Amino acid sequence: MSDSIAGELNVLGGPLSGCGMDPVTGFFRDGTCATGPEDRGSHTLCAVVSREFLEHQLSIGNDLITPAPHFRFPGLKPGDRWCVTARNWLAAHEADCAAPLVLESTNAAVLELIPLSILQRYAVDVPDDISPFEG
Repeated sequence: MSDSIAGELNVLGGPLSGCGMDPVTGFFRDGTCATGPEDRGSHTLCAVVSREFLEHQLSIGNDLITPAPHFRFPGLKPGDRWCVTARNWLAAHEADCAAPLVLESTNAAVLELIPLSILQRYAVDVPDDISPFEG
């Protein structure tokens, strides 16, 4: 982790945990939902994406399914953990199709836009069996 992102906190007040390495997520592609001034989209929520969430994102112009190698983006499938933008996750929440969140890996910076009480409703520990997220 680079010095610019060291010491960031999660929404629970603890150290920011990793979100995902397969595929490698994060604005900085370091596996964490670390952020900084250059991250204008605020890729701060560690989501476990579902088919419904991916379809919603596609419907609002945020294609998370199609690979984009020039951005080191492999395309996502249900069950992947991914640092999503605060604005787009909130849009999914308002449409009743928000993805579950790993709070230990969700950056405290998101609290400027989304209250912890909303985030807690979507809290999930990532299970070994991801089949519930695939439907």
